[in-house]
Amino acid sequence: MRSMLKGIGAAGLFMLFCGSATAASLRVAPTNLEMIAPGSAAVLTLTNEAKRPINVQIRVFRWTQTNGVEQLEPTNDVVVSPPSTALTGNKDYLVRVIRVSKKPVTREESYRVIVDELPDPARRKSGTVTLVVRYSIPVFFKGPDASAPKVAWAIKRSGNGLVLAARNNGDTRLRLSELQLTQSGREIATRKGLIGYVLGGASMEWPVGSGKSLSSGSVSMKAQSDSGPLDVNVAVSGR
Repeated sequence: MRSMLKGIGAAGLFMLFCGSATAASLRVAPTNLEMIAPGSAAVLTLTNEAKRPINVQIRVFRWTQTNGVEQLEPTNDVVVSPPSTALTGNKDYLVRVIRVSKKPVTREESYRVIVDELPDPARRKSGTVTLVVRYSIPVFFKGPDASAPKVAWAIKRSGNGLVLAARNNGDTRLRLSELQLTQSGREIATRKGLIGYVLGGASMEWPVGSGKSLSSGSVSMKAQSDSGPLDVNVAVSGR
């Protein structure tokens, strides 16, 4: 499961065959779950927006970050019910996500629920593209006394590119999006949408652009987080 997140994105599409496309029909809500202890259960809603039935598989993995690399590992601490089901067209179905471990939550535990629409071999036709949807839903179980994220930022040079490094010394995750880096009034890099998460007690790195126009000193970083807007000066390391 090492580095499994590289192939897992919300609504990631795979199983492609040559020709025109058949639209995907599965929808999952909400896009993330958070439970504060002693809370231990939540619900996902799966919707089949097509008229035909579809089959889905639901799995849960422990989500960790080690040395800047995301990992998903099998777990028995959290389960989903049901783990698979057939969805009738134009209906909603509820899937329970339950933490069954008896160990108290002291900081924040992170998981991913992976929901896969399974391909229907009977519907495969020559000259068509079958689009099969995968959703990856972040799930967090947080202790009542868990501390807020405390992230130290750095900009590193990597060849001709730049890497944004984050070290989170708090107990809970930080979600980063809408990144803009400037130096002396010049835009160095920008990335729209979700950049990623840095989990509590973990570190992450993300490529953010070219370093050709970067000088030594610091960079102004503006971004959005689940804790609110960020506007910080970040030191540049390396040549």
